[in-house]
Amino acid sequence: MAQVSEIECLYIDFDAFFASVEKQLRPEIRRLPVGVTALDSEYSSFITRCYEAKKFGIKRGMKVRDARAICPTLSVQVARPDVYVKIHNRILEEIDRHVPVTKVWSIDEMECTLTGRERFSAPQLAERIREGLAKAVGPYITPSIGLSANQFLAKVAGDMNKPNGLTVLHPRNLPGPLLNLKLTDLPGISAGMSVRLDRAGVQTVEDFWNLAPKHARAIWGNIEGERMWAQLHGHRVERPETQKRMFGHSRVLTKGWNSPDKALDCLSLLTVKAAYRLRRSGYLCKALSIALRPQDGERWSAQSTFAPCNDDQALSRQMRTLFKLGRAQFSENVRIKSVYVMLHDISKPEAISGDLFDFADEDSARSKRWGNIMTAMDGLNAKHGKALVTMGPRANLPGGFAGGKIAFGRVPEAEDFI
Repeated sequence: MAQVSEIECLYIDFDAFFASVEKQLRPEIRRLPVGVTALDSEYSSFITRCYEAKKFGIKRGMKVRDARAICPTLSVQVARPDVYVKIHNRILEEIDRHVPVTKVWSIDEMECTLTGRERFSAPQLAERIREGLAKAVGPYITPSIGLSANQFLAKVAGDMNKPNGLTVLHPRNLPGPLLNLKLTDLPGISAGMSVRLDRAGVQTVEDFWNLAPKHARAIWGNIEGERMWAQLHGHRVERPETQKRMFGHSRVLTKGWNSPDKALDCLSLLTVKAAYRLRRSGYLCKALSIALRPQDGERWSAQSTFAPCNDDQALSRQMRTLFKLGRAQFSENVRIKSVYVMLHDISKPEAISGDLFDFADEDSARSKRWGNIMTAMDGLNAKHGKALVTMGPRANLPGGFAGGKIAFGRVPEAEDFI
């Protein structure tokens, strides 16, 4: 940790990104309240909505049919992950023209570290970035920009004047503007953590500011509390790089896809997509988990472990064995609401070389043979930019691309849309 006396971080957070992209690309809906859903269904929930829609009381997670009841003029758009990723990449190119992007936090949030003269002309730099984005990407895709001593405070600043705002939290002015915020306005303080802080007598940002750092650590029960306290005070905090631990996908099933047979088709493709990401990242896995959630009833999950592998054939076989076990837990007429698959206990091949010698000769030969097949298939599909060769037929899943789901901290790559 090091105390910072100048502005060192520029944080950009795009406003209602998916909805803003839709407005930019569809002139006919620019004057309307807009909400974006994952599926084309009146029972689907909104994953984002524009600021005009928020004024009507439309919330993230609200079902489409309920939103239409309070906002008849609402324009409902089905998410287009491949389009959003392309816009994201154009955004990065434009920002890089002005200052290097240090870290991409999500598809609509990125951080830039400022050095030298950039620190003393940060507001002017932010305005040049804003103008460049309007010209290169579009004026309806607006950024809120925060400037401060570190990423944490710059993110807080960016959220203070949304939409399309520019806020500076200079270290010399702290805690000043922070004292007007609620604890839950600080990143990392959830409603549950707010309750824990309240029990410790910390009810305001000022209370948190005045804590001893070791007290903050004690409330959190780990070093993260002390780190957050330090960031709030304008310290530069170095964190160890996070390690990838799992690859997985899930899908909510619409009508027509919620029978057990169709749910298995969906889970099969999700497994293949997760395996493809596993191979592309250079990992093998030794465990696979699935979960099934019926329309009525409790979620069921199970896990299998096996010799290290990353090929579609072996992982699909493991998934189908587990699915058969899960299917037996439900009635004959069950309808499946959602499915989930996760590949975990992952390692680089060189890290598990000892285990490889424990394979039976037949298993070792099969693993090597299928590994070679997968390498050839992946190369051919990547070359042509589409799934030219696959393990069995591929269905068109509800919600589109099986491997292209956008999650916080993960921006799909072009290969995810093959």
